[in-house]
Amino acid sequence: MPFHQNISLIQFIKPYIYRHGFVKLLLMMTITFISCTSTSKSYHPEKKYDPQSLRADYRLMQKVLESKHPSLYWYTSKDSMDVYFDYYYNKIQDSMTERDFVWHVAAPMINKIHCGHTGIATSKNYDRWSKNKQFSFFPLSLKVWNDTMAVIGNMNRHDSIFKRGTLVAAINDMGAHDLIAHMLGYLREDGYAHNVNYIRISGSFPLLHRNIFGLSDRYKINYIDSTGHPAETYLPLYRPEKDSIKKDEVHKKTSTLVPAVKSITLKRSLTIDSTGMYARMSLNTFAGGRLRSFFRKSFKQLKNKQIQQLIIDLRSNGGGDVNTCILLTKYISDTSFRISDSCYALTRSLHPYTSMFSGKWFNQLQSWAMTTRHKDGKYHLDVYERKFFPPKKKNHFNGKVYVLVNGPTFSASTLFTNVVKGRPNVIVVGEETGGGWYGNNGIMLPTVTLPNTKTRLRMPLFRMVQYHHGEKTGTGIIPDVIIPTDYEFVKQGRDKKLEVVKQMILNDSERAKH
Repeated sequence: MPFHQNISLIQFIKPYIYRHGFVKLLLMMTITFISCTSTSKSYHPEKKYDPQSLRADYRLMQKVLESKHPSLYWYTSKDSMDVYFDYYYNKIQDSMTERDFVWHVAAPMINKIHCGHTGIATSKNYDRWSKNKQFSFFPLSLKVWNDTMAVIGNMNRHDSIFKRGTLVAAINDMGAHDLIAHMLGYLREDGYAHNVNYIRISGSFPLLHRNIFGLSDRYKINYIDSTGHPAETYLPLYRPEKDSIKKDEVHKKTSTLVPAVKSITLKRSLTIDSTGMYARMSLNTFAGGRLRSFFRKSFKQLKNKQIQQLIIDLRSNGGGDVNTCILLTKYISDTSFRISDSCYALTRSLHPYTSMFSGKWFNQLQSWAMTTRHKDGKYHLDVYERKFFPPKKKNHFNGKVYVLVNGPTFSASTLFTNVVKGRPNVIVVGEETGGGWYGNNGIMLPTVTLPNTKTRLRMPLFRMVQYHHGEKTGTGIIPDVIIPTDYEFVKQGRDKKLEVVKQMILNDSERAKH
């Protein structure tokens, strides 16, 4: 989800080609590939690291956060954060696997920072090892919101009890309220905007339950039966090796490549209603997807077809390039706009941890080139603090805009939503965004690789406070029209938010006729 655009690989390899020739470059790349492959094959995920190595990684992670993170104490005081640092350090009493270190020590500690851009991940070797592997896990997929859990998938296709919509009250004697609250304590978020994590849990419940609670041979499930009464049963652990799907079918599913054109349309699309009444622009990212040309062609098409009602669907948009977000805003905003009150880093230098950062010197050089030191001693990105961006004149959309948002609306998509919210022709519809209303930490998001476990800390370098932001209460952006999760729609697999917006457009059209 980084905002900044990555420098092209060719910019790095061109000098090497000129200096040493293509053959040497090819040899270098081949050796690197063999080295990576060898490392991956020799990797053992159950390897346990001694407490000394784990504590060294942990304290190093703490030092990096304390010296470089722009908002470590934004939502948690220094005194409280120091207590959390020591508490999770003291949980390292014995040897641990890399995955246990990530999930039972680092992740819950990072949760206390309340920064959605700060995260911890397993090593690259773990990712290579686990790619396309099938694991045993909790057998039900659950849609989670507030204190409610409803079945949306079941790995046991012959089960007659847990159909879509079945309400689950408890798992292994842990009630829904306590279970959800416990899982939320392992996931990152901006402030206290839980909506993004309700969606994350819903999308990966079996995996998250496995990582947080471990595995059970069987699970005690309390649920509400078809007659509306409490009931209890046991479900076995899902073991993929016992599944009836043939291995060649599994292989086909995991190895199928998505065509380039389809891959782009998964990132963005424009569909115009057959009646010509409205259009829906789905934007699942602000990174890649040839968005600049997509915007240019789309808004030209909307003008030519005289479309006056536009739905911009940002419900799966986790962010991306802030400049692409600004470009979209230019097509919608009717006046010049700013995107931030302040945008700064604590330091230009990554020293003494430079070698641990991805991008290394490039991130540091970027900071030197783009920032200015102000009287407050911080290094400000003036282009986002002071500049007013004018609206587009050519193909500017002057009709009514419905911006669809929810928990995964995050980072750059929250910047867009904040700027257009309150405009006379814009209505924000859906649920509270996962991206913070007051601001977030982004712009440059390198990773820090810890030396012993090789686990990776995603480390934001800049704090951005939004222009005309809400109060620093830790919420996301609150929609003008709130449409909460509806159990009946979950049960039926219907999209209530989109249906409500379509009805609003129909009502507007009917009123315009009279």
